[in-house]
Amino acid sequence: MHILQPPGWITPKGYSNGIAATGRTICVSGTIGWDAQGRFHTSDFAGQTRQALQNIVAVLAEAEAGPEHIVRMTWYVLDKKEYVAAYKEIGIAYREVIGRHYPTMTAVQVAGLIEDQARLEIEVTAIVPV
Repeated sequence: MHILQPPGWITPKGYSNGIAATGRTICVSGTIGWDAQGRFHTSDFAGQTRQALQNIVAVLAEAEAGPEHIVRMTWYVLDKKEYVAAYKEIGIAYREVIGRHYPTMTAVQVAGLIEDQARLEIEVTAIVPV
């Protein structure tokens, strides 16, 4: 995996501008902040983020992959202001679950998610070297 950082560009915080990788591709569906039985334990944005990230790590483990293999994340959030207000707590949860690996990321505010209690949904692509 090679981080793509054009010369002269400022270094992004919390994500990468681009990643080049070769290997076995793993796609993880949009994942929300409920547990393995489909129950929400919090309506807190950061709490749901932590659970969604843990769920992603569990799916990756099924493919013998880990957070270090993630090359792309797309975050769908219901409320941009809620997301921005939770940056600090999200950062703590992210580093505890994913570590200090920062793939390419996009965050988009959406009008709604299928599960009414969900505050966010995260979709992931990972590439495991072969």
